[in-house]
Amino acid sequence: MKKWAVKAVSLGVLASASMMSMAEDTSPLGLTLSGNAALTSDYRYRGISQTFNDPALQGGFLLTHESGVYAGVWGSNVDFGGTAHLELDPYMGFATTLDSFASKPLLDVGLWYYAYPSESDLNWLEAYAKLTFSDVLVDKASLMTAINYSNDFLGLDTDAWYLNATYSVPFGASGFGGVAAVGYTLADEDYFNGEDSYLDWKAGVTYSFASVKGLTAELAAVGTDIDTDGMSHTAKRGVDTGAVFTLTKTF
Repeated sequence: MKKWAVKAVSLGVLASASMMSMAEDTSPLGLTLSGNAALTSDYRYRGISQTFNDPALQGGFLLTHESGVYAGVWGSNVDFGGTAHLELDPYMGFATTLDSFASKPLLDVGLWYYAYPSESDLNWLEAYAKLTFSDVLVDKASLMTAINYSNDFLGLDTDAWYLNATYSVPFGASGFGGVAAVGYTLADEDYFNGEDSYLDWKAGVTYSFASVKGLTAELAAVGTDIDTDGMSHTAKRGVDTGAVFTLTKTF
């Protein structure tokens, strides 16, 4: 596998799939603890498989304060040909509603550290800023836009940007919904099979189980436009469009 593929597969979220929903109860200190657990048929991050298209078990915890400050940790098994088999990511940030705007979007800024305990040379830090709009086009639909930046992309001491937009919409009161996302990665070096940038996408359907609170399922097509010329069959499968099924339970 080429160097870019080994490094790129080490990427950790949609950030959006990793975030935990808030619990209803708050402590006297204004703190709320929440979390989730997920089983996915393929851990894809920004379109690239982290597990050579094999399943992954994921989960994490999130501690939030009523002020909007939060911190958490998220983990998953990984497999990209080296000694790293666990990704364990601490993160922290601040979220607040921008009440001065008519649409009252949610602003979320923070830092995410991608950590691989048994292969620490892959560790790297990224800053992010997200803006989420509610009731976009239809009731209860949302649009999340994000920009991410790192000056140590993939632990290689180079700059990279990531732009993303994700639209989620419920299909009435059926429990079903739809999700569509597109992202763009731009790095200072040609890490992606001779290119310095690539597009990733996701399009799928979701279902929230009425009988089990916090249990959701998602079936989505996920992929990239990375040129696969010269790649092995396994490497191609890791970046080509494929079906991904995920069960998530929030608590």
